[in-house]
Parts: sequence; structure tokens; C-alpha cells
Amino acid sequence: MKSAVETLNPTRVRLSIEVPFEELKDSLDAAYKKINQQVTVKGFRKGKIPARVIDQRFGRGAVLEEAVNDALPKFYTEAVNEAELNVLGQPEVDITELKDGETLNFTAEVDVRPALEIPDYSGIEVEVDAVEVSEEDVDKAVTELRERFASTSPVERAAEDGDVVTIDLEAKVEGEVLEDGVASGVSYTIGSGELLDGIDDAVKGLEAGAEATFTSELKGGSAAGKEAEVTVKVTQVAARELPELDDEFAQLASEFDTLDELRADSRKRLENMKQYDQATQAQERVLEKLLEIVEVPVPEKLLEDEINTRKHNLEHHQLGQMGLDLEKYLEIQGKTVEEFDSETKEAAVKGIKTQFVLDELVKQEKLNVNQEELTEHLMRRAASSGMSPDQFAQAVVEGGQVPMLVGEVARGKALAVVVEKATVKDTNGEIIDLDDEEEDETGTTEAAAEEAPAEEKTDEKTEG
Repeated sequence: MKSAVETLNPTRVRLSIEVPFEELKDSLDAAYKKINQQVTVKGFRKGKIPARVIDQRFGRGAVLEEAVNDALPKFYTEAVNEAELNVLGQPEVDITELKDGETLNFTAEVDVRPALEIPDYSGIEVEVDAVEVSEEDVDKAVTELRERFASTSPVERAAEDGDVVTIDLEAKVEGEVLEDGVASGVSYTIGSGELLDGIDDAVKGLEAGAEATFTSELKGGSAAGKEAEVTVKVTQVAARELPELDDEFAQLASEFDTLDELRADSRKRLENMKQYDQATQAQERVLEKLLEIVEVPVPEKLLEDEINTRKHNLEHHQLGQMGLDLEKYLEIQGKTVEEFDSETKEAAVKGIKTQFVLDELVKQEKLNVNQEELTEHLMRRAASSGMSPDQFAQAVVEGGQVPMLVGEVARGKALAVVVEKATVKDTNGEIIDLDDEEEDETGTTEAAAEEAPAEEKTDEKTEG
């Protein structure tokens, strides 16, 4: 076999492959064997029909077609490996010449990863938010904790903001009560925004036994997205009572003996959260700067596939679970279809460029992923997916996704290398040393590095 590579553009090549006919012998033998098992010829046992009889009865062309279809993937793969190409997706194959007994010539056009030059990135500088926790921040955190320990007691008065009301609901669309539009004994905190739009105004001012009717767009159920006439009846009004803010509350709500100790712990927790957010922000901004200084051509077919994958995942998975379609989602977001398409393309381009650049850095820096790092990443992914580590690991292995996870960890490590060499300052002009957050940094750099495509496409099969 002989092969030659022609570069069509930075992300696409054409392979010209010439196969001497003798190298098709195994595929021809396999073709005769396959046809032998599929046909019957009088006078011959099944599977024992001579090749010349098959040629006479069914035509040499049918045998050649079967043999070529069998041989193409093997010769294509050999040519790819010989040229050391990093191909993306499936090739477009064209048989240019097939002479029985002489030669098979064909071409294969396929997208390839572009060759990248990573310039010196040690001069990257970014600015991030300063870590500042105010007394108001601590007050808010303590108040939220206090509200979790609130008690309720029935009152004989009209409902007010913050009260917990027990209500019965009935929803009608076009005058008909919905089968799933009736609910009794629902507990609702006025002002929480957890139920229907308009319900707060409807129940405020009602005493137990009173009812009101209002119009609202249903968020879920059989009539999601439709306007409904909703009747709400209040069966009980209860006032929420917050515990006294003192040492006794600190002992009730935490492991601390005093309110001062509880407040100090709340401050520390808020600082840790803001430091984590700061590290994440630093990595995202360093990645953006890195992508700005590297020229990355994007294969058109890969981009098209990535855009389609992102749209499919949004429409059929994320929105489906929320009971929304794309039209309703865009209405809620206040976006046009054109704006959505533009943002999706922008995100897809960034994802592809991120993967290309970080994968190149993995090679350049000779980074490896050990078992401990892979296990830690798997645990984080399992937690974010709502699955147990064992369930997630089983799904990953069965789906052949282990290389994908290894790639995510490796890209995270590559980004961490860049972040380590970058200068990160906060809005107060202070230089931030992210080494102090080393444990957090591993997870956040992996998260930032997961801007990669929604689905890696490196299938090397052929399609005629």
C-alpha cells in the first residue's frame, strides 16, 4: 500500500491511497465466504460453492464491492497511522479507481487537529475580585441559619408576608379543571416565590376559610406554559417565630457555645467560599487570556457537530426535565433565536479551542494522570451527577468514557500549570497566591478546563 497526504487547510487533509490487488486477498476470501453463507446454488452444499460459480451466478462485481467495503477501513487506518495524523470524525471516502486484478485507488478527506504553537504564557496577568467579608454578610448568614430554626404557630388574622399558609388549589384552563390541577393541604411561605406567579398577592389579606381567584401561567404539568384560572383557598394561617439571637441559639444551631463563636465560624466559611470563587474566577480569566494568545483554527464539521450536540442536550435533557421547550426557554431568558444560536456557536468555538490548546499543553508539558487523580475526579463528577461513585464508575466503564475522564483531568492539570505561572491580582492590587488553595485549585481548574466539547468525536470509521 502507498499513501500520500495533501493538506487542504489547517484542519483538513486528503489522503490518496493506492492498494495493490494482492493486498485485497484476505478481503476477497472473506467476501466469497460471506456470500457462500448467504446464497444457495443447486448441486452445491451451502458454504461449499466454488468462487468461479459465485462469479458466474452473482457477478464478480458483487464480490469486489463486498471485499472493498471490508478492506477500506483497514487501509484507511494504516494510512492515518503511517502519516501520524490526529483525525477528527469520519472521513469522506471516494473510490477513484478499481481494476480487477490490478489496483484499488481511493481518497479520504478528513478533519484533523490543527498543529498549534503555544507562545510563552508566563506573562499572563489577570484581575479578580478581592476576598472581603463584611458584617452585613455575616449578619445575613446568621439570619438564614436562624430562619431554618424558625417555628410556626396558627394565628387568627389575615395572612401577611412571611406567614406560612396551608392552602387548597384548583387550576382551570379554558374553563375545564385540569386532572393534575388540584392540590390540597399545600404549605406555602408567602413571599418565597416557590409556587405560581401571582399567588402572593392573592393570599395576602386572606384569613382561614377565605379564597381568591387569580390568573397565572402554569410552570409544569399537563398544561405547562398555558394561562390558567387558579382558585386558592386558605385553610390555615401560621406566623413564623424566629429564635432569639443569643448563646442559646448558637448551642441549638451549631457545635458552638456562644453567638460570637458562631459568627466567627460563619465569617470563616464565607471567606472560604469567596476564596474558592476567587480561584475559579482566576482560572477562567487565565484561560480566556491563554486562548487570546494562541491561534486556533476550528474544523467546520466538528464545530457543526458540537453546536448540534449542545442544542440537543439542552432541548432533550435539561429543558425536558424542567418541562420546557426551547421556545418557552428563550422567552424566559428574553433572547431571540438568533441570539441563542450566536451564543451557542460562541460557546462551542470556545469549547473546541479550549480542548485543542490544553491537550497541546498536556503533550508539551509531558503531563500524566495517575490513578488517585482519576479517582478524585470521578468522585467529583459522580457527586455533580447525583449518582453514587460506584454507579458513575460503572456507567463510565460501560460507556467507554474512561479516556474522556482522563482527558478532563489532564486538561485541568495543564490549565493549573498556566495559572501557576500567571500573575493574579485582586481589585485591591494585592497579588494572589493560589498555591494556598492547592486542594481547591485542582477541582476548579478541572471545572474550568471542561469548556471542552460536549462530545469528543475521534471516530476513525469510514463512510462511503
